[in-house]
Amino acid sequence: MGIRFVLMVNKQGQTRLAQYYEYLTLEERRALEGEIVRKCLARNEQQCSFVEHRNYKIVYRRYASLFFLVGVDDGENELAILEFIHLLVETMDRHFGNVCELDIMFHLEKAHFMLEEMVMNGCVVETNKSNILTPIQLMDKTS
Repeated sequence: MGIRFVLMVNKQGQTRLAQYYEYLTLEERRALEGEIVRKCLARNEQQCSFVEHRNYKIVYRRYASLFFLVGVDDGENELAILEFIHLLVETMDRHFGNVCELDIMFHLEKAHFMLEEMVMNGCVVETNKSNILTPIQLMDKTS
C-alpha cells in the first residue's frame, strides 16, 4: 500500500477533504492533520514539497488557495505522487471548471467520488480523466 491519506486544506489550515486508506481513530486523525498542516503551511515556496513526519512521507502541492497533501510510505516515489496530485487537480478542473475551495465544499461527495475512482486501498488504479469523470457525469444526468 502506497498512499495512506489524502488531505485538501485551505490557507488557514481548515481541512476541506480528508480520505484515509488506513484505520486511525478520530483523535489520531485530528492530531495528525493538525501537525501536518502546521508543518506544511509554515514552509515557504523555495523549500521542497516533501516532508517526513512520524512514519509518513508527506508530499504536498499548493494550487490557488488549496493545499493538496498526500501521506505515503517511505518507499514511495515522491515525483509520482506529485504527478498524482496534478492529475487530481486537472480532473477536478475539467469537471468544475477551474476548481476552487468552494467547489470542494459544495460538492464534497463528487470530490470524494473522483478520489475513489482514482485510488483504491491506497493504490492508484485509474489515471484516465475521462474514465474518472464518466460515472460522475452519468450521475449528473440522472439527477
